[in-house]
Amino acid sequence: MLNKQLFILAHTLIERSFNQTYKRLVKNQWRPYTELKEEQEKQLRHMITFAYENVPYYRTLFKELKVRPGDIRTITDLQKIPVLTKEIIRQNWEEFKPLNLSSMKYYTQPTGGSTGTPFQYRLLKQDRFLSGALLYRGWGYGGFEPGDKMVFLAGSSLDVGSKSRISTMIHEMARNLKKLSSFDMGDVEMRHYAVVINKFQPKFIRGYPSSIYFYAKWLQENDIAIHSPTAVLTTAEKLFPYMRETISQVFACEVFDGYGLSDGGVSAYECPEQSGLHIDTERSVMEVVDSHDCQVDQGQGQVLATSLHNYAMPFIRYATGDEVSITDEKCNCGRGYKLLGEVIGRSVDVLVTPEGKSVHGWFFLYIFWEHCQGIKEYQVVQRSAKEIHIKLVIDEDFNEGQLETIKQIIQSKSANWDVRFEFVDEIERTGAGKYKFIVNEMGL
Repeated sequence: MLNKQLFILAHTLIERSFNQTYKRLVKNQWRPYTELKEEQEKQLRHMITFAYENVPYYRTLFKELKVRPGDIRTITDLQKIPVLTKEIIRQNWEEFKPLNLSSMKYYTQPTGGSTGTPFQYRLLKQDRFLSGALLYRGWGYGGFEPGDKMVFLAGSSLDVGSKSRISTMIHEMARNLKKLSSFDMGDVEMRHYAVVINKFQPKFIRGYPSSIYFYAKWLQENDIAIHSPTAVLTTAEKLFPYMRETISQVFACEVFDGYGLSDGGVSAYECPEQSGLHIDTERSVMEVVDSHDCQVDQGQGQVLATSLHNYAMPFIRYATGDEVSITDEKCNCGRGYKLLGEVIGRSVDVLVTPEGKSVHGWFFLYIFWEHCQGIKEYQVVQRSAKEIHIKLVIDEDFNEGQLETIKQIIQSKSANWDVRFEFVDEIERTGAGKYKFIVNEMGL
């Protein structure tokens, strides 16, 4: 009880409406979809009107299309608006600033690492905390309650290794969690992780599927007994069936997957039925569209995101770069939300240092989140234990001074890594028009 009170207090001190919002969201999960959609579309109309009246880019766009805010009343009506890409935002950056931006409290955050097209965006403070409340509700599908013990095995997108030691300690105490880095996974580190987990005895372990799978395999191979949590919660990457099976076996618990994008605001979480991920309606509109940008109710397509509360930088029909499958089936759990069937892509390779330490590929993605001026696309390739080859597609805003910083950060994991940069006109795609941004060619 004390841990729960401290958890809620820590969040309420920063955002007073947090606990009230969280309680409302928990109740929402059992409401009929018709009611949830009605509220979602009401907020959509409000955001469309705001964007038209306050954001120069959208005002110009709507006039060119001869579309009025009143013409967009439903999710279906969104198809009257063209798809928004990162490139469009980059080319029209000043035009995406709301007229009343100076009166807003917002964060400037990086994104785009997993799509290979990095850029910065603004996130309204209240929208960020709504995201957190939805996250905790999503964890709740697996049994989580605020204040429950949790271990993170992840990188800086989950705040692992991105804050000072004192700040991290305060954060961990307030949220009753421990943070372990997936960017440092040698034998010494992983033995230490086992000691931490067995001593802390968390109810939940959260992290990248590939990191937790990698660690589960290591525990298996080294015959190390590990504490069994209530559940493992995965995020940020595709959870393959073989990963789920091994993780579940080693940790002796169920695995619950999640999907979310902070920039577009879309999110979805798995329940015990494991028949798909329940798509949240309160923070965004998630469209799944075919190759003609038309909405589909079932089958495979690309995710478009429309933010409903991020007034600091509204995203309307924003191309996330993710491909998913969607189903029109209803879940037996009784929750009203529609189901995301599967996230098709988002897998990232693990790289290895000359010393034999494994480094999760997301380490490199975060570097380009922070150091991305003038970098349109990138690809990190490991061809040998000693060489890291980085291909860059740049534009006129490129800051060459970033390269030395990027090299130093990479070599902080291994001074023996030979980091080489190559400027190219484009990154080679596969036959399906896709490419991976972190590639291990060593066959490991």
